[in-house]
Amino acid sequence: MSPHLCSGKIFVTGGAGFIGSHLVDRLCQNNFDVVVFDNLSAGRKENIEKWFETSNFKFVFGDLLLSEKIPHDLSGCETVFHLAANPEVRAGSENPTLHFEQNVLATFNLLEAVRKAESVKTLVFTSSSTVYGDAYEIPTPENYAPLKPVSVYGASKLASEALIASYAYTYGFKAVIYRLANIVGARTKHGVIHDFIRKLKENPKSLEILGDGTQKKSYLHVSDCLEAMLIGLEASKEKVEIYNIGSDDQVSVKEIADIICGKMGLNNVQYMFTGGVDGGRGWKGDVKFMLLNSNKLKQLGWKPKFNSRQAVERAVEEILKTGLKNY
Repeated sequence: MSPHLCSGKIFVTGGAGFIGSHLVDRLCQNNFDVVVFDNLSAGRKENIEKWFETSNFKFVFGDLLLSEKIPHDLSGCETVFHLAANPEVRAGSENPTLHFEQNVLATFNLLEAVRKAESVKTLVFTSSSTVYGDAYEIPTPENYAPLKPVSVYGASKLASEALIASYAYTYGFKAVIYRLANIVGARTKHGVIHDFIRKLKENPKSLEILGDGTQKKSYLHVSDCLEAMLIGLEASKEKVEIYNIGSDDQVSVKEIADIICGKMGLNNVQYMFTGGVDGGRGWKGDVKFMLLNSNKLKQLGWKPKFNSRQAVERAVEEILKTGLKNY
């Protein structure tokens, strides 16, 4: 990792979560000064506790919805990685307020703190492929339009992108926005892999699969995601830079079920497809087919080490090795 990648102290929201904790590991291993800000609603202290006694690390138990505390903890930080969010796409259809508050309002509060702190030079935001909705162009490039999210989660990410861009232009810091495919690996607490493993541990004879099983999406291992984020950050030149991060291929939900059953040594598992909604989607707002065009990052020298199937296989192995109790 380049020593010039991040200047000064680094502030990481959601740093105890899945992607956030892996990012914190990379930053601390390279001796950056890191402040993690997390309310532990989705993250776990255990993910980052190995850094608690190091001089270049500070953990702040804080909530982005309680905005009065943020400016003090942000003071002196020059780079902000904003990863805190409610990651459950399905939750938005049942409780849209959840995504508005934890994604949009939380982002607004952080931006207000950034504006007041005046020390921040760069803000990095993890957005989502869901901002594209049901894209007609697949693989989908960053300049695809119009953006029509089909979930409240996707809308909350797109709203956050717009807020970040407007603050960057108005208040003079740089923003790097990453639209992520499905990121998988150790420490994840949600998503199809985690759900299938949990269900099969409860009942190894049958597996409920939301939708018709033909949903097909891109999956990327968290290690490849981090490499892409760091390369994009170092190379970004625009005031607001947007990058897709994803693999070059897709796997179906049924294929993921087959992989997990194989890794768990289970035979003759009966798949129970719910049939889904709106043409076989897993839930209202589920994007059935997703594949991102990541050529913009590839032109900077990034290339994923694992394709979608390999990423899923590796993630399953990591989760089974550690045990779901840790997730």
